[in-house]
Amino acid sequence: MLAPPPGAVLFAAPSGIDEDLVSPGVLGLLVVVALGLALVFLIRSMNKQISRIQAPREADLDQAEWDRRQANARAARESAGGSGDAVKGEEGPRD
Repeated sequence: MLAPPPGAVLFAAPSGIDEDLVSPGVLGLLVVVALGLALVFLIRSMNKQISRIQAPREADLDQAEWDRRQANARAARESAGGSGDAVKGEEGPRD
């Protein structure tokens, strides 16, 4: 068998069919509708999942930062031989 020449169409339409009149038909419509429905349900599910996310409040972040600094200061005092008691006059963040 001979190889087809470069640029040849391997799957040519039969000569009796007009390519301008061919449409995807009912099967194509059903596939597009199914993809659209899947997209709608995926977007709804994504919105539910995003609404369940609880972002930390600013006050919680400030408190965590203050706690971390206090723990670091306490560790530094203890490693330097200090008593580990809180420094007089230090207070936490205020809400």
